[in-house]
Amino acid sequence: MAASYTASVTVRLKPGVLDPEAETTKRALERLDFELEELRSVDRFEIDLDADSPEAAAERADAMAQRLLANPTIHDYTVAVEPTEGPS
Repeated sequence: MAASYTASVTVRLKPGVLDPEAETTKRALERLDFELEELRSVDRFEIDLDADSPEAAAERADAMAQRLLANPTIHDYTVAVEPTEGPS
């Protein structure tokens, strides 16, 4: 029987890939007197889906990341799955 899950896919630029959004934000924070060593931007996608198991939900979310959400040349990504609370 299928259950409802929320898969979170977090997409980050690989080390060494320029991150102009993070650099601009870092400079702005420093102008506001915030001290920080490094800042990175990430994209996070939350996907609600039905699957037979958490592993099956993770496999589907991983396939989505590989095919569309992340560019394997410049991105790394992680997938985390949790049961969705409440009725589906």
